[in-house]
Amino acid sequence: MVHKRKQVKKIIAGAVIGTLLLSVPVSGVLAANMQSPILTNSQAHANTTAVQMLDPGKWALRNYAAVQDLIERYGIKSSTYNSDKKPYVIFDWDNTSIMNDTEEALFIYMMDHLTFKLTPEEFTKVIKTNVPEGAFSEEYKNTKGERITLAAISKDLSRDYEYLYSHYEGLKGTQSLETVQASDQFKDFKAKLYFLYEAINGTYDTSVGYPWVLYFFANMTTEEVQRLAEASNDYNLGGALSKIKMASPESMAGEAGPVSVSYTSGLRLTPEIANLMHTFRENGIDVYVVSASMKEVVEVFATNPKYGYNLPKENVIGIRLKKSGDTYLPALRTDWPLTVNHGKTEVIQKEIADKRGYGPLFVAGDSNGDYEMMTEFPDTELVLIINRAKGGKVGKVSAIAASEMEKKNPKFILQGHDENTGQWIPTEYTITLGSTEKVLLAAPK
Repeated sequence: MVHKRKQVKKIIAGAVIGTLLLSVPVSGVLAANMQSPILTNSQAHANTTAVQMLDPGKWALRNYAAVQDLIERYGIKSSTYNSDKKPYVIFDWDNTSIMNDTEEALFIYMMDHLTFKLTPEEFTKVIKTNVPEGAFSEEYKNTKGERITLAAISKDLSRDYEYLYSHYEGLKGTQSLETVQASDQFKDFKAKLYFLYEAINGTYDTSVGYPWVLYFFANMTTEEVQRLAEASNDYNLGGALSKIKMASPESMAGEAGPVSVSYTSGLRLTPEIANLMHTFRENGIDVYVVSASMKEVVEVFATNPKYGYNLPKENVIGIRLKKSGDTYLPALRTDWPLTVNHGKTEVIQKEIADKRGYGPLFVAGDSNGDYEMMTEFPDTELVLIINRAKGGKVGKVSAIAASEMEKKNPKFILQGHDENTGQWIPTEYTITLGSTEKVLLAAPK
């Protein structure tokens, strides 16, 4: 189910209210906002300086106050605002601007619908591309407790894909998708391909795992990838948010043996983020997305009006693949940073900060991959962390945000959500999928 965000605009009464908002501490901004009178249509038209204010939505109250205060101090209403030196803000995409991961959802969609444009020989090469030989880390074992090697699972997947390629009518066969999906070969294929994705990302660093999933776009055009992305978005927005468990059939044990693995299904829009993006832009602050997903995939979500974010295409930054003519190759562009970890800082510096002469005013993210862009720009005034109760590097800044919850002018703020519904909740605490308990930080190990 796709929802369009209805843009909510509140008009405040001229300079008097603006002065009031700027004169109170951050913790008092919310109260001032809520007491602001709503103007009639004629008054609104007469007030040429009126601009959009942030919708309180399901923001934690202190977070709403901090963000609205930032907009008041640096936006178009500020006496120091300079349209020739516009402030700008940066958003991560997956699990920040939406609920869950659009790239992972598309990967599952491609498996379920067998939308690959690879011959069996090309598929075998892709699944091994840039992945070190040998066994994966200790936690990636088959159901018999045996460690799995790249060679073993690749051999099983090649066998499965060759069967699917020769039987499915959308490739080189004659059978319907439903018939093929009922086969043991398909069940083994899906379980082992997702297991391989998890094993690669869990064993090696992001330079191996993040690009790997994109190589399955090989031989596709941009238009084909974006049509698939839109179909996946729509399908997953209408699907349940749940943990799906898969197990490969015993009959297809092969070289790797039987495996089991699970993934999270479903996507959700985040109206509060869409409204925040609109509000920044209406207040003269530019908005960019910097994602560890493929640029062309994120563009579909971020720019298509039916999803409600409505960003300019040129303001979406992500991973980029090489091309041969009009089609993608299973290789990264060598002239473009891998947009994760310090690569996000690098691309922001290269594409935006160096050209403007200053860093982002505000950064929003959720994961370890966002840590560097959250912390490496001295110009950043406020960092929004979508609270997923995670440890690691993002856990460090989450702990700082938790310690600043009573401060009038925090640098880091945590925003909670309910992973069971995909919606924000008006608190810094989060409810993780399958739980009803609100948690603030990751449990100590």
